[in-house]
Amino acid sequence: MLHPAVAHFAVVLPIISLILGIAYLVKPSELMSKISTRFMVFAALFLIAAFFTGKTDGGDAYILLSEAGQELLKEHKEFGLYLTIAMGIAALAKFFGCFTKKIKVEIFAILLVAIIAGGVLFQGKMGGELTYTHGANVEKYSDGMDCLADPSEFLEEKE
Repeated sequence: MLHPAVAHFAVVLPIISLILGIAYLVKPSELMSKISTRFMVFAALFLIAAFFTGKTDGGDAYILLSEAGQELLKEHKEFGLYLTIAMGIAALAKFFGCFTKKIKVEIFAILLVAIIAGGVLFQGKMGGELTYTHGANVEKYSDGMDCLADPSEFLEEKE
């Protein structure tokens, strides 16, 4: 399971990118522009990695989740795809703005990353719910018991 490790970077890098982008807007310099651009590119790469590792890990967990957990997992996957695409667009815009020295394009990219950073925090909340509420990929949390409408019925039959 690589997703938990990669996902933590995917959460923090857009936030760091936003902070560096704001720092660049406060005190514009070529060096700050290049640093914030590089962080946005790394953030985009980690969001891509988080999406694909999540797709793999989520596929393993899906059948063991309750119906509510399965629906949340589908939403988590779909929202993750949108965030990944948006971060890629922001990174490309920032890269273009940085190397053509078009500050309006860089401002657009930084504003987009501000929205993405908020979305990434919400995505992290959803991932936490999947793990801690629904037991996604938590060993010995559930052996498929959550798929039953009332797990106590199964336990009573065993006794």
